[in-house]
Amino acid sequence: MTDAQYTTLPPWPNAYPASGASATLKLLNEDFIVTELPLQLPSGEGEHLWLDIEKNGANTAFVAQQLAEAAGVGDRDVGYAGLKDRYAITRQWFSIYLPKGETPDLTQLQHPEFKVLSQSRHVKKLRPGDLQGNRFRIVLRDVIGDRGAIEANLKAVAAQGVPNYFGAQRFGHDGGNVEQGRAMLAREIRVRNPKKKGIYLSAVRSFVFNEVLALRIQQGLWGKTLPGDVMDDAGQPTGPLWGRGRVTTTDQAQALENGVAARHATLCDGMEHAGLDQERRSLVASPAGMSWEWPQADRLVLTFSLPAGNYATSVLNEILRATEPERLTENEAAPVE
Repeated sequence: MTDAQYTTLPPWPNAYPASGASATLKLLNEDFIVTELPLQLPSGEGEHLWLDIEKNGANTAFVAQQLAEAAGVGDRDVGYAGLKDRYAITRQWFSIYLPKGETPDLTQLQHPEFKVLSQSRHVKKLRPGDLQGNRFRIVLRDVIGDRGAIEANLKAVAAQGVPNYFGAQRFGHDGGNVEQGRAMLAREIRVRNPKKKGIYLSAVRSFVFNEVLALRIQQGLWGKTLPGDVMDDAGQPTGPLWGRGRVTTTDQAQALENGVAARHATLCDGMEHAGLDQERRSLVASPAGMSWEWPQADRLVLTFSLPAGNYATSVLNEILRATEPERLTENEAAPVE
């Protein structure tokens, strides 16, 4: 890929040998169950009403809009920690700013696609990223392939984790957000909508991170630490989320990262001038409490937890090729963070 255009996403490499197996993902909503792991629980007092909600077949933004209407507040008064998939059964917290008046009992709210399990007051609004992570229960149907190869990858993933790639959802339909971001940073187009600008910047930043991670895997460096690496709290090497300032790596690690930046100079220079600061992200996603079972010969059930910002698809991609029904569209697919 050149620095001139980014019209398709490259085939970023896997860490482990391909199993050659395939399966169907999200045939039913109950095949993908996500439970948010909150940073804290509501205290019982405060200006914000926190709601524990289970949704089935609805995306997070839609539920937030319905809550705003039910509570008689603006959309900006409703908060949540992360986006959750539409075609799934997910449980997550929402907050509503209600400083005055009587507290409405939203557990009585009737809607076919979500229900309020409980509510309580708290002192702060929920904001993106205010979660420890997510717990997943995933049913893979119509599994075709060598079970031994699948089992080998399952054991490798449980023991060593997976590449912490940003998922395809991050990049828009066919990766189009990266090219839009490049054009915006190159000042070929002007983007006035702040939300859309943020989406494009996020896609570009995530793309460069994935390119660094992919290069390390291509060079046989998966599971290895390079001289000059910056480690996270768990002792895993990190990759750059590009922005202003020098990369904090040194030696061989810095040379690798700067080499990727040079190949994508328009993106990296643009992010620096866009006001983003250098940050770091772990190169390894480590699923916790991972287990699996085969209730039928062609059905695999996985359970595991991931920290906030990690993608369940990164785990699945290292095990087999999972295909979702065609019903998903660009606007309906959402990252689980």
